[in-house]
Amino acid sequence: MRQITLPGLFVTAALWAGIVGPAHAQDAVNGGHAGFIKSVQGQVRIVDAAGQSQAAQVGSLLRTTDRIETDAQGAAGFVLRDGTTLVVGPSTHVDIRDYRFDSTTQDGNLLVGMLRGSLRMISGLLGRSHPEAVRVETQTATIGIRGTDFIVSADAP
Repeated sequence: MRQITLPGLFVTAALWAGIVGPAHAQDAVNGGHAGFIKSVQGQVRIVDAAGQSQAAQVGSLLRTTDRIETDAQGAAGFVLRDGTTLVVGPSTHVDIRDYRFDSTTQDGNLLVGMLRGSLRMISGLLGRSHPEAVRVETQTATIGIRGTDFIVSADAP
């Protein structure tokens, strides 16, 4: 009997709904990517570690070290491999600074850097099983997550 993990279930649902294609879904399950873009409104960009920028689209894959940037009318939702859901609002810059998740042991860590804007985060398996492994950094503080659903807002310096 094949075991189905929650991240695999999310990717299967995304595949079924036509949000991501089979190649992208397999990469997300195998851990090649941190997650994928679930929704986009307005101008949203994904900036990689080398500074290369591309327009975010539903189904775009996210890697650890990617930055998600929205314009004044932009917003986006993305889902990480453990099922963590993040929604960013207008004029937001958010970095996925570190993300590791082992679906077998449910071990890993998540560090999100929030440079400016607003962020709503709903914990997935990682936050529920190891809340101490989930952190959000802003320009002036580091937030240790102990809840499963919260909102953060940060102004640019």
